[in-house]
Amino acid sequence: METPLAAQRSGTAAPSPGAATPSAAPSASNINAAAQISGTTAAEIAGSVRALVERGELAPGDLLPPVRALVEQLGVNRNTAVAAYRRLARDGAVTTHGRAGTRIALPAHVAQEGFAAADEPAAGVPAGTLRDLGSGNPDPAFIPDLAPALAGAVGRPVLYGDPVIDPGFEAWARDWVAPDVPGGATADLTLTSGAVDAIERLLTQALVRGDALALEDPCFLASIQTVRHAGYRALPVPVDAEGMDPDGLAAALEAGARAVVLTPRAQNPTGASLSARRAAQLAEVLAAHPYVLVILDDYYAHLSRQPFHSPLPTGHHRWALVRSVSKALGPDLCLAVTATDPGTAERLALRLSPGTTWVSHLLQRLAHGVLADEASLALIAQASEHYATQNTQVAARFTAHGIPVDPADGMSLWVPLPCPARDVSAALAQRGWRVRTGDGFRLAEDAEPSRHLRLTVHDLDEAEAERLAQDLAAAVDEVIEVRGA
Repeated sequence: METPLAAQRSGTAAPSPGAATPSAAPSASNINAAAQISGTTAAEIAGSVRALVERGELAPGDLLPPVRALVEQLGVNRNTAVAAYRRLARDGAVTTHGRAGTRIALPAHVAQEGFAAADEPAAGVPAGTLRDLGSGNPDPAFIPDLAPALAGAVGRPVLYGDPVIDPGFEAWARDWVAPDVPGGATADLTLTSGAVDAIERLLTQALVRGDALALEDPCFLASIQTVRHAGYRALPVPVDAEGMDPDGLAAALEAGARAVVLTPRAQNPTGASLSARRAAQLAEVLAAHPYVLVILDDYYAHLSRQPFHSPLPTGHHRWALVRSVSKALGPDLCLAVTATDPGTAERLALRLSPGTTWVSHLLQRLAHGVLADEASLALIAQASEHYATQNTQVAARFTAHGIPVDPADGMSLWVPLPCPARDVSAALAQRGWRVRTGDGFRLAEDAEPSRHLRLTVHDLDEAEAERLAQDLAAAVDEVIEVRGA
């Protein structure tokens, strides 16, 4: 398989990750299946197409009849046929390609957090031989030992009808969020299985398919997955060194965004944290939209080196502050505390049932025990310092080798490049490194190729960091030379 760099050499264009090319012409089986579309209303026609897909008679990439042909085939009004196709497109079942027609949607490729499958495998380089710098995982050496807290986690059995949040954990959680939310200790608390779960449930109780949602661009991978799977309409808002752009947020709100997901610290992938100035600017924008749901994803709270600055204006009616313990305690303790206004809490409670989404009290007690232990807290503080120090030192090496990088907060570095990241990724793979490009974090599928890498470098020793810096500079030079040839 040709790598992007090889494609540059041969003068051909490399496809984007996960892309697929629709067939040039419909097959006989496709034509026969399309002839089976039935219905007299938009809902019936859309349902008929879905049924054909479910039975395997229409496959991803198959071409549907043009609107004119469908009108003649079914004897319906043109507006009915158009509405049916719009409904299917809104639900993500089909994609429109202008004069190329309407096709059954191809499975969307969405990058996964936790491992870095190469955007484009490097020719002749076995995947298992590459040093992985794209995982975004915490360092196991800095995850506290759970064993000392296990004994305290075992207690009276919890039964249906008991409080969803363990009393000890709830008291700790209230102290944790009180200084940073409107209403302080009086804020309503909800417990979920991690920050991603909390955000998904918050959006579900506020939005329906097709609703607009303002998201940071580049964006956290899990948020991209949530948007695509739920059928929301993402409105990208640029992110700079101080966080979400106020003008971009204002434009998204004017375009109809009904919710905003915003990372106040250690934005993933850029590492940006809201400055006090930027938080005030965002609050001014949001003040004109008091009923838009604002979700603050403060997932890195335990490890962040930056102060928390809230962008919520005084009196904002719908808000949620989400804080997770998983980055500090490890993914296996997947718990998140969500503080909200009372109305959002009530609606969120309708999406939570103790019998089906119960968050184990054993996990709550275990997390509480670890977070109340002085030795564990000291290790978490060491982890925070380690991630920040390592990012700063590796960024300095990159800068010394001609790739300027400003380290921000978080577990990874966001590295700007003077050329497409996919080509640099392929060149680095030839040198033994697996990296994650910025392409997977982009919201717009037709965006220009990213010129960023996200590198998780906190477990590199000095020799490895220096070799990486040298290899990165050499890879960039190689790509620029090839592209200029």
